[in-house]
Amino acid sequence: MKASLNGVPNLSVRDGWWYEGYNGANGWAIGNGPGAYSHEEEDKADAEALYRLLEKKIVPLYYNRDRDGVPHDWIRVVKEAIRSVAPNFCARRMLKEYTNQIYLPTAMSPKRQGHD
Repeated sequence: MKASLNGVPNLSVRDGWWYEGYNGANGWAIGNGPGAYSHEEEDKADAEALYRLLEKKIVPLYYNRDRDGVPHDWIRVVKEAIRSVAPNFCARRMLKEYTNQIYLPTAMSPKRQGHD
């Protein structure tokens, strides 16, 4: 998550935060997500998907530059990573969600009345 704040597009399997954070334009997802393959097949499928992404998409995108050496398409991915990840995966969002979804409802719960 922190890498995106520094302009680094993500490349990861679709689990954890990347399952929620990947939008198709802010980096790359390896494989089809949890449960797509058996445990025996998963490593092989992920490795093949990783090599395919690197060869067919990521490396060509990085080296596709205009005559001034600027990789415009790569920069588009970098900007989308910053735009989509930064506001959604930060301590501020986490604190707001914990407060609104856990702390306040618990504090306002009728069971808590009179126990302060």
